[in-house]
Amino acid sequence: MIDYNEQPTNQYEQSYAISSEVTSRLMRSVFLWMTIGLGISALAAYIIHDKQFDIALLQSRGLYLGLCIAEFALVMLLSAAIRRLSFGLATLMFGAYALLNGVTISPILLMFTGSSVMTTFLITAGAFGAMAILGYTTKMDLSKMGKLLYMALIGLLIAIVVNLFVGSSMMDLIVSGAGVLIFTGLTMYDVNKLRKLFGQAYEENEETRKVALLGALTLYLDFINLFLFVLRFLGNRR
Repeated sequence: MIDYNEQPTNQYEQSYAISSEVTSRLMRSVFLWMTIGLGISALAAYIIHDKQFDIALLQSRGLYLGLCIAEFALVMLLSAAIRRLSFGLATLMFGAYALLNGVTISPILLMFTGSSVMTTFLITAGAFGAMAILGYTTKMDLSKMGKLLYMALIGLLIAIVVNLFVGSSMMDLIVSGAGVLIFTGLTMYDVNKLRKLFGQAYEENEETRKVALLGALTLYLDFINLFLFVLRFLGNRR
């Protein structure tokens, strides 16, 4: 007797196995590019880290603002035009953003002790890793959570702008705590979203590699922002 269900089942299992393998490879690529980006930023911050230079950069508000605008423009351009860009050009833009971000972060690190910065990095790495694992392994639908987090992020940005004029230390503490919670949650949500997205891919090509690079940028931003908010919340100022 012929089992007519055998071939479709095998085909399904084979397709699922291929999809799972592709997902794993692309997620490894995401974390690899994110790590490379963090390495570029750390190296840039270390190379230019000089008290006089950092103070001069902060005092030259026009230059510092220009660097921040350039960073924002690179992120927007890379996100909007990723499908039209070659993978090589997209990679260069990702590297350029990580480099610029390292330059702009350097003066901020000057405000905190070296031991505090290192402790904060370890705390951030641990929290990020834990939430990334949860996001990758959970079977829960996190779409509603993502919407709430992005709404909270908009509120956080408004609160930061308002506090620039108010200058309240209590509000700064609340904003820092909220930032830690929001980017902790976004790490879990973004990893989960990437896993589901790559779960629809059956091969690794230039298109999926560019999506992985964009995913690396997203997680890079989650990590950097989480690090900065934890530093503001727990860091020892000089």
